[in-house]
Amino acid sequence: MEGKFSLLAADDMPPGSIFNADGRSAFLIVADHAGNAFPCVLSGLGLDATDRERHIAWDIGIAGVCRSLSDLLDATLVQQNYSRLIIDCNRPPSTPQSIPDVSDGTRVLGNQGLDTATRQMREAEIFQPYHAHIAMELDRHQAEGRPVILIAMHSFTPVFAGFVRPWDVGVLYHRDNQFANALLDVLRREPDLTVGDNEPYDVGDATDWTIPVHGERRGILHVGVEVRQDLITRPQDPGCLGGTPCRPAAG
Repeated sequence: MEGKFSLLAADDMPPGSIFNADGRSAFLIVADHAGNAFPCVLSGLGLDATDRERHIAWDIGIAGVCRSLSDLLDATLVQQNYSRLIIDCNRPPSTPQSIPDVSDGTRVLGNQGLDTATRQMREAEIFQPYHAHIAMELDRHQAEGRPVILIAMHSFTPVFAGFVRPWDVGVLYHRDNQFANALLDVLRREPDLTVGDNEPYDVGDATDWTIPVHGERRGILHVGVEVRQDLITRPQDPGCLGGTPCRPAAG
């Protein structure tokens, strides 16, 4: 039934937003799981308010961190506004993890038994426009002859599956570790930081999209950064913060 209709209505949020669009830094910051918005038509996927605020729905705290970095570095930020439970914008759309029917033990009712048309609609209206805008920003940097470094920001839970994660921050990479090694060297100089090398996750073609597609395929410098959520959590909404306006991503 759902596949017969448009997913996003006129009063829904856009798939992505741009912060500091005119930033002159070489860094392009992206946040695949920044928001936990739900299109009105999906009724929160049948989840209660508590589950919609949990880590299964978004990367808690990372939106505020990214906006602070955007200000500090004068860097453009592309953030994804919708919950990763609708479609995960850092997973290949063909994988089961793209639209999970169970997440960290929680059954996602609105994702049960989806037909192909519904899956394709979520990809077309959220996943593709978000990644098209990342590509557009990278194209713009390169067309202007400017250097560009892709920074993919995420946050992780302090405890997962009973394991207490000791890292404060993790540096992630796949085939190309050039920029990751430089960042690891800098972070390890901080005496109060416990830094993970490809922890708590690593990057792969079967599990990730942003770094393999936008970083590796273009041959640009890139890195993934994971920050532990208890270090960055504070009350905030998924919209724009601060005095610099943000605008919807194209598409």
